[in-house]
Amino acid sequence: MRKEYTTVTDIVDPLMTVTGVEGVKFDELVDIELQNGEHRRGQVLEVDGDKAVVQLFEGSSGIVTRDTKARFIGHPLTLNVSEDMIGRRFDGMGRINDGGPEIIPEASLDINGRAINPIAREYPDEFIQTGISTIDHLNTLVRGQKLPVFSGSGLPHQELAAQIARQANVLNSNDDFAVVFAAIGITFDDAQFFINDFTETGAIDRSVVFINLANDPAIERIATPKIALTAAEYLAFEKGMHVLVIMTDMTNYANALREVSAARREIPGRRGYPGYLYTNLSTLYERAGRIRGVNGSITQIPILTMPEDDITHPIPDLTGYITEGQILLSRELHNQGIEPPIDVMPSLSRLKDNGIGEGKTRADHAATMNQMFYAYAQGKEAKELSAVLGDAALTDTDKLYLEFTNQFEKRYVNQGFRTNRSIDETLDLAWELLKILPRTELTRIRTEMLDKYYPESGDD
Repeated sequence: MRKEYTTVTDIVDPLMTVTGVEGVKFDELVDIELQNGEHRRGQVLEVDGDKAVVQLFEGSSGIVTRDTKARFIGHPLTLNVSEDMIGRRFDGMGRINDGGPEIIPEASLDINGRAINPIAREYPDEFIQTGISTIDHLNTLVRGQKLPVFSGSGLPHQELAAQIARQANVLNSNDDFAVVFAAIGITFDDAQFFINDFTETGAIDRSVVFINLANDPAIERIATPKIALTAAEYLAFEKGMHVLVIMTDMTNYANALREVSAARREIPGRRGYPGYLYTNLSTLYERAGRIRGVNGSITQIPILTMPEDDITHPIPDLTGYITEGQILLSRELHNQGIEPPIDVMPSLSRLKDNGIGEGKTRADHAATMNQMFYAYAQGKEAKELSAVLGDAALTDTDKLYLEFTNQFEKRYVNQGFRTNRSIDETLDLAWELLKILPRTELTRIRTEMLDKYYPESGDD
């Protein structure tokens, strides 16, 4: 039986204190009835003896302690799930907001999910093609991985997120593939951009979209990624689908955590963020993976903006510890008009070696990847030398590396947000660029592979 209390004693921002409670549990859902009959929802954040602290999803505006009733529901926040969620759009709390009919739920799941037993995890080793050369070839994404995108204010991470959502697929697989897209604390204009892009390109037909706006209560921002991951877990582990989860912007999520922590008067950690930020982020990121004996999988691409482009800021810093690499967007490349402005040198995918090669991508993938990294680094050094000492200080080989670097950024990185390259097209382009260099410089590629793709007759 639900218990109803009229002992609301304190309201501070999104937090409400109820005293004299019995049998209340952490994370329990609360129905709050205001004096005018309006109903709002909340969740138990803390229980101390007979006192419960409730976080309000719709905010505390208009609530007075007198005549406010709190009913504890007896279970945590849940999401009604069904395969019919694919192709639909929801708000940040999992309510349909595309004007369509309600879905008929097949289950109602706790949004906090369950941790994947490490013993039951399958190692990620299957290539996911995003259609973006700098990711597929040089910083490969594999199924079950979590690979974040580190961006900065004003950089086109939203366009990159939409491009990945449109183009991503698992090669050499007949299994169903779906995208769960969670927009966290974004502006109305950004939300409209995603809605239009998904609708016009048809990406919505295989996507489940959750949109939390910047003017929604901060507490909803904390629930949105959990709700999206709950939908992903259902599709992956109950329906056997390969699911790619894209979450943007995780900085807004962390800022919401900081806001609630400040309201609770907790002792702040670095930059005012709560000391449990690492633990909290890990509860989201570690919900990605593959489970032995289960066909489905969850792959994550969390996107975050680095305040002041500072990669040592707590949010990207802690995210880097938890995840398996990062894709870094460059302001310098963006200012040159390069799209997408992915900086391949500091970017990294720690699991890429397991998802590439013959039978997965192509036999020449690893060798060309290593050679491209080396050649680009050499060209960057030549470019810096030229800027200081002039072109006269460069050797003929240095000038070739400089030409390679310029063409690499112009033709390889700058593919645009509407170009979908297959991995074969990317590798063929890589060979075109490597032929700018003498064959004798391609020391990271085996002779038999050079004979196939760069025969002796191709030497200058």
